[in-house]
Amino acid sequence: MKKVLLVFFFSIFLLSGCGKYGEEDVIKDFSKKVKDAKAYYVEGNLELVNNDDVYHYDVEVAFKKDNYYRVSLTNTSNNHTQVILKNDDGVYVVTPSLNKSFKFQSDWPYSNSQIYLLEAIVNDIEDDKERSFKETKNGYTFTTTVNYPNNRNLVKQKIDLSSKLRLKKVQVYNSDSVICMTMEFKDIDYSPTFKKNYFSLDTVMKTYSVSEEEVKQTSNLGDSIYPLMVPSGTKLTSEEKVTKDNGERIIMTFDGEKPFLLVEETANIEDEFTIIPTYGEPYRLMDTLGVMTNNSLNWTTNGIEYYLVSDVLNQDELVEVAQSIGVVQTMK
Repeated sequence: MKKVLLVFFFSIFLLSGCGKYGEEDVIKDFSKKVKDAKAYYVEGNLELVNNDDVYHYDVEVAFKKDNYYRVSLTNTSNNHTQVILKNDDGVYVVTPSLNKSFKFQSDWPYSNSQIYLLEAIVNDIEDDKERSFKETKNGYTFTTTVNYPNNRNLVKQKIDLSSKLRLKKVQVYNSDSVICMTMEFKDIDYSPTFKKNYFSLDTVMKTYSVSEEEVKQTSNLGDSIYPLMVPSGTKLTSEEKVTKDNGERIIMTFDGEKPFLLVEETANIEDEFTIIPTYGEPYRLMDTLGVMTNNSLNWTTNGIEYYLVSDVLNQDELVEVAQSIGVVQTMK
């Protein structure tokens, strides 16, 4: 009888002590896998949705401890590549096609969520104590909140892992539960070898050098491109076109309850590689990487450079106006 009872209690102990592989186990093992990596290399595809417009990117991410990042994003529709680089000298947004780079003194990428950086995804999972977890047929799914300070409309993300804890896909949703960003991870290497100076600015420029013939460049703007979204009580009050060296510039002033200034000008290729020091943060806007500050947004697309500034509009409103500026001329 005693023997039977011992077997019974031992069985209960085994069942309770060696339970089902669950949420905390997944988090612990996935976190260890990412945080113990001295380096990693990721290839994937990013899709961004803005109303009826959809943008696709080929993404390559290289990381090496400590604080070295190189993220290249290539727009598949025009083969235009930009690179976010972080090294000992700072953070850069490099645009090889224009032979220039913005330089930031920034804590990127640690200030907010990042859909293509593994440790940022791990941090989002660990930091959200109200996250949801589900075991699926082929793996595991987490749903967590996100932190995109410059786009408060993005509120949550779904993270899909395989049964072997391979990151498969991340989808970011807005407050209406519409998918705005999707990152599919094609390949993840946790033990890559990078060549010497792989994370240097010179190496990036040599890797992605573009001939002048490949760059869409224009010396005139044609008709103005107006924002489709203008804050209530605000309207266009003046517009001026001026000639600049190698191109044109249009200055539009919007006055009213929420005034702002919009400048459009032809983007020119610099004769020598130019680094532009700037305050702010790298910001992904539709089909390009731009520069976001507290009161301005600067970006380049389709051969046109845009500068949007306001002492009244907050960052969400700046983004809303910027995203409404299409590539087709619109009526006032």
